[in-house]
Amino acid sequence: MSKILLKNAKIVNENRVFESDVLLDGNYISRIDSAISDANAKVIDLNGDLLLPGIIDDQVHFREPGLTHKGTIATESRAAIAGGITTYMEQPNTNPQTTTIEKLEEKMAIAAKDSFANYSFLFGGTNDNLEELKRLDKNACSGVKLFLGSSTGNMLVDNEEVLEKIFSNTEMVISAHCEDEGTIRANLAKYKEMYGDDIPIELHPIIRSAEACYLSSSKAIALAKKTGARLHVFHLSTGIETDLFTNTIPLEKKKITAEVCIHHLWFSDEDYAEKGTLIKWNPAVKTKTDREQLWKALLDDRIDVVATDHAPHTLEEKDHPYTSAPSGGPLVQHALLAMLQKESEGVISLEKMVEKMCHNPAKLFDIDRRGFIREGYYADLVQVNRNTQYEVKKANILYKCGWSPFEGVTFGSKVVRTFVNGLLAYDNGNFAPTKNAMRLTFNR
Repeated sequence: MSKILLKNAKIVNENRVFESDVLLDGNYISRIDSAISDANAKVIDLNGDLLLPGIIDDQVHFREPGLTHKGTIATESRAAIAGGITTYMEQPNTNPQTTTIEKLEEKMAIAAKDSFANYSFLFGGTNDNLEELKRLDKNACSGVKLFLGSSTGNMLVDNEEVLEKIFSNTEMVISAHCEDEGTIRANLAKYKEMYGDDIPIELHPIIRSAEACYLSSSKAIALAKKTGARLHVFHLSTGIETDLFTNTIPLEKKKITAEVCIHHLWFSDEDYAEKGTLIKWNPAVKTKTDREQLWKALLDDRIDVVATDHAPHTLEEKDHPYTSAPSGGPLVQHALLAMLQKESEGVISLEKMVEKMCHNPAKLFDIDRRGFIREGYYADLVQVNRNTQYEVKKANILYKCGWSPFEGVTFGSKVVRTFVNGLLAYDNGNFAPTKNAMRLTFNR
């Protein structure tokens, strides 16, 4: 790969916004300086556009193997780089589930061939695979995933003795989906008796309630404190849960961390009337007050990471009655644009956005040389134009499922180019004919 010289960039990195040139050499950033010249480099003038570290998404469901009518590693990672996401961590609730080392490596092999973005996978903990988990090398993948409430591809871990053993027997980050199963089942039974399968979608956040979330997350946190486990709570959806987390110590010293997803920052229960099951997620999108409290906790550093929980389903599946309409939606192509929109509205700064979407995921999972614009780091970079509007419509949606909860929204920014390990992988709507994605390595 030849050298690429990026001129006149407005870099957002490590709590600074500054103008600079950046020289890429092979897979790496070789120099960051105000006036670089290199006769052997291909020059790209950014004309003052933003240059961000590639977004690291710590929670996606790309549906391969077994559910490939919804999405594949190829289709969804291609959409991801078009949205500025250069690295993803995919979840274990595929078919077969990623609950053995053999199945983990099979997924890695698919990604090595097909992925447009850098990749790792989470290993699924279950009620009966503790011995396999003990055999897993701490640098083999991004971490362990536990479903403490059942969701798509039911992998519920509900044996408390096993749960404590898992927490006690891994050095890896344990990422948890926290909803109390007993509470949800009782609520669902109540409303099924009233409505049958056609439960109004507005009741989704009542069935998968704030109480169900708090019960489960507080219990997981208590167990992490008891065992000394490294716990990361996925997709917070309630204000009450934010008080379970601290901002009194730096991320590097935290043993218990939290993530919030784009949909819980963007939508509220007022949107069910228009969007219906298209915004049916687990945990559920809840009240405007919950959304405000999630933003507050994100900005004051009780919440550490912003992710997508990208989880495509077909429109036909989404059109089913409440009890059979699956939860989840596609987000990787539009997550960065949504956050940039909030920045333009004064909700969050560019520096804080980059911290939550780039720097912190790299720190939290001990990812080797990614998440920052630094000399010697992998050249995962995103160019964004702040002066070009971008309307989400069927014709420009890249997800295999062919729809987005953001359809009809016009964002005030546009992803222009995405570099993956120094390769110009996405350029104004065009994709490179070759791929340069890598399996993540870790410093643990």
